[in-house]
Amino acid sequence: MTRQTVSFSLLMLCGALLQSCFTVGPDYLEPRRGMPDAWTRSVMRDLESNASSLSGWWKGFNDPTLDALIERARASNPNLRLALERITEARAQRGMAVSQGLPQANGSGSYSRNLASENVGARAALANAGLGEANNPSNFYTAGFDAGWEIDMFGGIRRSVESAEANIAAQEENYRDALVTLFADVALNYVDYRTLEERIAVANRNIASQRGSVDLTGKRLDAGLVPKIDVTQAQTNLSLSEAAVPQLRAQLAASKNRLATLTGGFPASVEGILANRRGIPTPQAGYSAGLPADLLRARPDIRRAERELAARSALVGVAVSDLYPRFTLFGDFKLQATNSGDLFDSASRAYSFGPSFQWQILSAGRIRNNIRVEESRVAQAYAAYESTVLGAVEEVETSMAGILYERERLSDLERAVSSSNETVSLVKDNYQNGLVSFQNVLDAERTQFSAEDEETFSRGQIARNYIILYKALGGGTATELIPPAVPIPAKP
Repeated sequence: MTRQTVSFSLLMLCGALLQSCFTVGPDYLEPRRGMPDAWTRSVMRDLESNASSLSGWWKGFNDPTLDALIERARASNPNLRLALERITEARAQRGMAVSQGLPQANGSGSYSRNLASENVGARAALANAGLGEANNPSNFYTAGFDAGWEIDMFGGIRRSVESAEANIAAQEENYRDALVTLFADVALNYVDYRTLEERIAVANRNIASQRGSVDLTGKRLDAGLVPKIDVTQAQTNLSLSEAAVPQLRAQLAASKNRLATLTGGFPASVEGILANRRGIPTPQAGYSAGLPADLLRARPDIRRAERELAARSALVGVAVSDLYPRFTLFGDFKLQATNSGDLFDSASRAYSFGPSFQWQILSAGRIRNNIRVEESRVAQAYAAYESTVLGAVEEVETSMAGILYERERLSDLERAVSSSNETVSLVKDNYQNGLVSFQNVLDAERTQFSAEDEETFSRGQIARNYIILYKALGGGTATELIPPAVPIPAKP
């Protein structure tokens, strides 16, 4: 082994030791956000169970159609594929950051044929004096490689890797967040679809009843017992009720089309699976909302905001490292010859190696302002994290209150439906006996239609509020849903 080889090996060893000198910039500390002691609406009995699973919350509705739609969405939704590709991109960027701290080598080779001008420089002077030699072309062959290794003495590369790793985690949480949103959107639109089906059925039942009233007033008019205004009022009431159906059908079509889009298909793709009417899904009672602090561990948007904050914090260290010199070990080995047969002779060797450094001495103003930029971005990321936490608590509290008060409203509406049905039966009997005017029949039928429609809508709204609660609690974010990592280089 030559002395030069030993020297270069020692330089490489020194570089490896210097890699772990120290790391500039702030070390990241996870934020500590104060949370409320307990949920304001935790008194709800159906939210005080001791066991539940957020990762498969939709199965609590016991609706095979909903289960199938969510599985279709998981397999075919393009937004999920987009989120997956962003994870792949982030992992590749981490690999690029790691490679900055590894030795770099480049091979090279060339051939050139050269002919110097006889009318330029010393050759021209010799030619003019009659002393010049024949101007023949010459060949030049070269082959070799060069290598370099930036010694991460002050940790700029390590901070870059740290930021890239935090960004991978942020993109994984973005994927989970996409899952949460997708599953909730599928469930919400499915509930809307079934609710609209029920509302259309309610409308058709009331239309059939009101047609009976039109027939009744017509017969009584023919018998001379009532004025024609009773017939026209009955027909007006019927037409208004019939006019509500096309509007509901348009909303039904919109929900179907949205379900098709969410599941990665065209509108006709979900018609078969939606064909069997199952009624409005009934949410499973007995879900535990847990403690408010659990929200920080369950919500992917909160975890994503925290990882984005970590990534930003590491970039401060990258900016600070520009204040310090950068040390590099370099080496260059070549074979050079004018004759191809001599290229691999020992006399054709040429090499150079040694350490070098670069220091941006007169750029301190730009670098320090760049540090201030990164510090400001950290402050922005922290504010975004706080805002995300506050918004999450708000969503949970609001959805829990929605479940509580909508259940109270449904109870009142159920009593209203029962009494309105009895009222219609009684008032029609009285009308036939001439005891009341037809206006009483009209009022009773309108009230009945409104009460039944509102009761149906309320049942759908309770299911919607449960879905919104599951979404607010970060439902559907099981870690096994994250794709496996691709192999990446080891840390420098």
